Amino acid sequence: MILSKQLETAGNWLFRYRGILPVPVLASSYIYFIFNKINLGGVYLMTAFCVCLIGFLIRAYTVGYAAEGTSGRNTAGQAAESLNTTGIYSVVRNPLYLGNFFMWGGVAMFTKNPLFILAFCLAFWLYYERIIYAEEQFLIKKFGNTFTDWASRTPAFIPKPGLFKKPATAFNLKKVLKKEKSGLLAVSIVFLLFDTTGRILSGSPDSVNPYLLALFAMSLAIYTVLKLFKLTRKG
Repeated sequence: MILSKQLETAGNWLFRYRGILPVPVLASSYIYFIFNKINLGGVYLMTAFCVCLIGFLIRAYTVGYAAEGTSGRNTAGQAAESLNTTGIYSVVRNPLYLGNFFMWGGVAMFTKNPLFILAFCLAFWLYYERIIYAEEQFLIKKFGNTFTDWASRTPAFIPKPGLFKKPATAFNLKKVLKKEKSGLLAVSIVFLLFDTTGRILSGSPDSVNPYLLALFAMSLAIYTVLKLFKLTRKG
């Protein structure tokens, strides 16, 4: 099999299981965190939180302005009813993956280990480079010159703000809540887990951060309400 075909095949396989990447990042970060009894501290915790928040906001903005039938969480295979080229897609071709990088990069920061963070960046690059290659092969076949013209002027991963064009659609908050509720809940759980563990290991008299607990409660409530609403509509 020629190399380009191998990359496409690998990319399509990784695309189906792209939600798995956070698992080894989270597990290895947590194990390292416990064994080294890391104390995050307020400023460092807030820095890591801001990195994750940037990622979540990138994803929320992308999904909120994306056309229907695009920027989804589908895993069965590549799918795109239209090509997004305005809004955030006018400055970067893969904003959702950029958001993922910041979200899970913030988790990798919990280790306070530059080599671990560098290893995460390398793993992320190798993982998503193949997914992006497979996606672009699909988009070339479906949209032809429309895609290649857009791709030739738009960076793949590092945004170029000067290219920004106003979104072609209105912002859809309902769509954001529907598609990103699990991501918000996951981030709140991860931060509460690491911070609480760090407090316990350091012998802190306050074992739970009230702000992180409130964030978890809010995200859990949003997730539960939307899930129940979905089940009610199906019923």
